[in-house]
Amino acid sequence: MNAAMETRLTITEVVQNWALWRDAGHWDRFRGVWAPNGWMSATWFQGPAEDFIKISKEGFDKGVSILHFLGGTSVDVQGSRAIAVTKMTISQRGAVDGVKVDVVCTGRFYDFFEETATGWKIVRRQPIYEKDRMDPLDPNAKIVFDAAVLDSFPEGYRYLGYLQTKLGFKIKMDMPQLKGPVVEALYKHGHAWLEGAPSAFPA
Repeated sequence: MNAAMETRLTITEVVQNWALWRDAGHWDRFRGVWAPNGWMSATWFQGPAEDFIKISKEGFDKGVSILHFLGGTSVDVQGSRAIAVTKMTISQRGAVDGVKVDVVCTGRFYDFFEETATGWKIVRRQPIYEKDRMDPLDPNAKIVFDAAVLDSFPEGYRYLGYLQTKLGFKIKMDMPQLKGPVVEALYKHGHAWLEGAPSAFPA
């Protein structure tokens, strides 16, 4: 195995560990995938990784059910920087007006990586939301949507946003989707990160 392949496999393992350790509630191990200044973005949270760990643990202990399933990963490496893009689904269970539902959102994790003294770590995770759906656990149950609320959310995470709003979360409305200027700007800054941009975020 050459060095480039070994690096890509190492980064892919970090991506996999993120999902496995977070969903299992292994918080000390989960903390280890993040760079010291790591930043997490999601529909319902944007902030430092340490805050994300804290609020995720609190939700986990209260029974909040948000799980992740990963597909393939593509990794671009340049020196001590990398961008990893991973197919994923987010699955969340909760209640909409008393009806228990599952929402499944398909998309990608777009991760800014940096090699540190303790290995490759995630500096910034930005999900890309492509499409989603909502299904009641009881196939005979009927969900009555508030059409105005449902239609207010972006298409890529419409049902996820609806459920999370019902659960009391405030939803960020300009997250990257499959197409459009927001995701194009994300790609552009990913290239800038590989070229040595001073931050994982645009100026």
